[in-house]
Amino acid sequence: MSTPTPTPDPAVANEAAQAPAAPAPPRRSLGRAVGGGLAWSTVNNLVLRIGSLAVGIVLARILAPEQFGVYAVALTVQSVLMTLADLGLSADLIRSPDHERLAPTVASLGLTVGGALTIVMIATAQPVADLMGSPAASGAIAVLAVTLVLGSAGVVPYAALQRRFAQRQLFVIASIDFVVGTGITLGLLAAGWGVMALAVGRVVAQTVTLVLQFVFARERPRYGFDRSVARAVLAFGIPVAGANVLSWSLLNIDNVVIAHVVGATALGFYVLAFNISNWPMSAIGQIVRSIALPLFSRTEGGGVLPATAALTWAIALPAGGFLAVLAAPLIVVVYGEKWLPSASVLAALGLFGALRALFDLFASFLLARGASRAVLWTQLVWFVALIPALIVATTSWGIVGAGWVHLAVSLVFVLPAYFIALRRADVRLGALVRACLVPTVAMLPAATAGLLVASLLPGALLALLGGALAGGIVYAACVLRWFLRRAKAALAAGRSAEHAR
Repeated sequence: MSTPTPTPDPAVANEAAQAPAAPAPPRRSLGRAVGGGLAWSTVNNLVLRIGSLAVGIVLARILAPEQFGVYAVALTVQSVLMTLADLGLSADLIRSPDHERLAPTVASLGLTVGGALTIVMIATAQPVADLMGSPAASGAIAVLAVTLVLGSAGVVPYAALQRRFAQRQLFVIASIDFVVGTGITLGLLAAGWGVMALAVGRVVAQTVTLVLQFVFARERPRYGFDRSVARAVLAFGIPVAGANVLSWSLLNIDNVVIAHVVGATALGFYVLAFNISNWPMSAIGQIVRSIALPLFSRTEGGGVLPATAALTWAIALPAGGFLAVLAAPLIVVVYGEKWLPSASVLAALGLFGALRALFDLFASFLLARGASRAVLWTQLVWFVALIPALIVATTSWGIVGAGWVHLAVSLVFVLPAYFIALRRADVRLGALVRACLVPTVAMLPAATAGLLVASLLPGALLALLGGALAGGIVYAACVLRWFLRRAKAALAAGRSAEHAR
């Protein structure tokens, strides 16, 4: 969901929240740094996602479905604990004005937390695997536990690279990680290691990544402990970790409810729709998150948010909107007619995914301002509102209700909660809403054109291509000039806010 985010000492939390923004690079280089970061982050996402898809196809032909299931259980356990292992430490370093002073304490905290979680994960591997109904996953869980301490050990160099918008170096690191991990995995599979090949491949790749992070960041391992630093870092980081766990839960609680209320077959249709809605949104969200936090950390005031929100919304809304409008032909073309019941769910989840991209941006802005507890409370509101709404909607309308209730809860509860938090962070909500108005209005004729053309063309493939082309042309005609002006305004707002410091 979003990348986000118990109540620590209020005095410490206020100190963290009021910390000045991180030191800015020369003004003439800010736009270039952000633009380069966006470009390389986009390349990173596209190349690695295509590569992961290709490897997934290969693995699907090598491994039996039950073996995939065993690894999925182990990976789920590791993913949950990995959200805790970071403890918001990397986000705090990215936004901090005093990276050098914080780094030794942060490194020590990261290594301690990662090491402790590694030990816990290894010690509980068998009972956790039994609890999740996959006893055979215990070995893979124990091996994947090592990635927790490796990931925590790299928090300082990773944050340093993010602070510099060093997305090209991060792309190189991710590419080498992918090649090493894939090569080790395929080699061990050929040697008959089975599921353990995937776990070992991930550990080896993570080790290589850790070394490369230190090399590219030109950092060396430094450890120390300053109590005042630790208190401030934990005051910021603990809410971030809590919000991350809630965010993960929000992405998975619907599966539990649907499986319990309407059964596994309906869950299959729902998961397919959710996965499709994630295609563009996860990529957009990752690209935005890669530059948003270091950008917002280098500016003061809320003036830069409307401009960046407008650009994000102008990309996310058509991606989600056309998924909604062209859901039926898309599903038929990609998966076949037997999956058509997923179309009505995808219509809702596509629009919900567009909002998620915007929520990611809001969370990054709040974290840059030190408002980690505001992000945590927003996630709590989301979680508490969603569960009963999901149960009622799924019981009454099945998976269609589950899909639309995500959108309804986001609009009725989550968006107002973020608006309240942003208002407290000195964001002018009127300017923010006006900034997003043009793409919202432009999407109405674009969606109408796409839906009309798709309904007139024979066959799912022609309907999909024709509808997307017609809708895309109308949308581009409405927003292209506006988008270019907003892109310039975003850079100008960033320079202006940076100059005000």
